[in-house]
Amino acid sequence: MVQLYFLSIFCNGIIGYMLFAGENEDDNVDKIGGPLVFSLFNPTFHLALGIISAVTGILKLFITMNNVPIFGDLLAALAGLLASFLLIFGVYRRDSSNSVINRESKLDLLGEQLLRYRKALGLVLLATALLHFLFPRALFL
Repeated sequence: MVQLYFLSIFCNGIIGYMLFAGENEDDNVDKIGGPLVFSLFNPTFHLALGIISAVTGILKLFITMNNVPIFGDLLAALAGLLASFLLIFGVYRRDSSNSVINRESKLDLLGEQLLRYRKALGLVLLATALLHFLFPRALFL
């Protein structure tokens, strides 16, 4: 399904850019002005994009561009699931209603370790999106 393929490339590319660029909310490059101010680093946008990326990653495991189920878009699906985890965990960590992050929880420890290497993971996501765009019929892309 071409729409799912495009959505996967779009989500992986945007999330890769957001992870690589960092959280420069003062940067005017990432904001669209006018009466409605839009920023890529808005937590609500992160949550919505994380949910869309998670759904896309799960669907890409079963609906592929080629006729090989599950393995057809494995790299893009796993990258999308990892990206969605990072975005949703980042929103969870920034949320003011969470008074203390449980440092002993395995999920919190995993999220902290992954966020420590977010620039490298952003580059991996950008590369995955580019490879997935250039080679649509490759078996593991």
